[in-house]
Amino acid sequence: MRSVELLIVGAGPFGLSMAAQAQADGVDYLVVGKPMAFWRSHMPAGMLLRSACDWHLDPTGIHTIEAFTATRNQTPADVEPLSLDFYLDYARWFQEQKNLKIEPALVERLDRSGDGFLAQMENGETIGAANVVLALGFGNFAHIPENLAALLPPGRYAHSKDLVDFAPLAGKRVLIIGGRQSAFESAALLREAGAAHVHICYRHPTPRFEPSDWGRANRIVAGLADNPTWFRDLSDEEKADINHWFWTEGRLKLEPWLCPRLDHPEISLWPESQLAGCVESADGALEIRLDSGAELAVDQVLFATGYKVEMGRVPLLAAGNLLTELATANGYPCLNEQMQTNIPGLFVTSIPAVQDFGLFFGFTISARLSAQLMGRGIQQRLSGNI
Repeated sequence: MRSVELLIVGAGPFGLSMAAQAQADGVDYLVVGKPMAFWRSHMPAGMLLRSACDWHLDPTGIHTIEAFTATRNQTPADVEPLSLDFYLDYARWFQEQKNLKIEPALVERLDRSGDGFLAQMENGETIGAANVVLALGFGNFAHIPENLAALLPPGRYAHSKDLVDFAPLAGKRVLIIGGRQSAFESAALLREAGAAHVHICYRHPTPRFEPSDWGRANRIVAGLADNPTWFRDLSDEEKADINHWFWTEGRLKLEPWLCPRLDHPEISLWPESQLAGCVESADGALEIRLDSGAELAVDQVLFATGYKVEMGRVPLLAAGNLLTELATANGYPCLNEQMQTNIPGLFVTSIPAVQDFGLFFGFTISARLSAQLMGRGIQQRLSGNI
């Protein structure tokens, strides 16, 4: 059995950033997970990111996206908006430049053992760790509203994370349920892949096609490095105001470059509507009824309905002995100012941190900040100060 001071579970942006921080701090660490696996396997080809070059991964500020573009004789203006392929290339370059220690193996079970942890790997190996960072991202938390799924035949719908190859839908009619950037961009990509018709159904008015202003978010995230309890110390009303503002920027606006791609007769928008019924016809079509009274005939339904955190849905936790001890609220882990749970040495980042740190942690804007906060807690534990 190998032992390390820090085991980082997950090799997406948050895990890679944490590895860079641990390496800079001289911590004996190991990352386990397939690098950027969720981004590679659960995001559609041709997707464009909403982030710009300033949302890089390096907490030391060296191997930034701008540094990467310089190696390619490019400027940020040449690569923004960032494509999925570009970001994956940057993440690969970042990993290589840092020479990060990553093993592309998955953890099947995580247990608390004495003052540390034991991770049972899929390859049969056991790894002991004094500290563990769960940088699991979104994968376990895909949300499909049960009341809507119950209206549809099994096998005729999928979540947007699981249906990313649009080529088989050429010539098909698709209903997308959801009204955020991913829903509208999926519609554009589906049409460009040859879908016969794409409908988008969502409960709110159509979002505005205008650039999001991330300046305030950048300032808030930078401030959290010095005052990590700032968000949790706000009143419920103040938290709601901050989240509403961020929701407006991140969810109720659509990037302007999408607008011309959606202005097409084969794309229909159904704002302020919701799925109300479905009958499978004799020829296999799904006869959809919306609560507005509209009726549609489609072949496939795609739920772009986001993610909902519930730590009990994390397989490696459900298999081990940590869930009964882990303090949660509304499905989210309860985290201190260093993103440590009530279980000493167990840290959690990315979307499970949004309840205690704000919606910013659902975006890569917070990858460097989370690495810095957790790095402080890990160093304190290793030095015996806590």
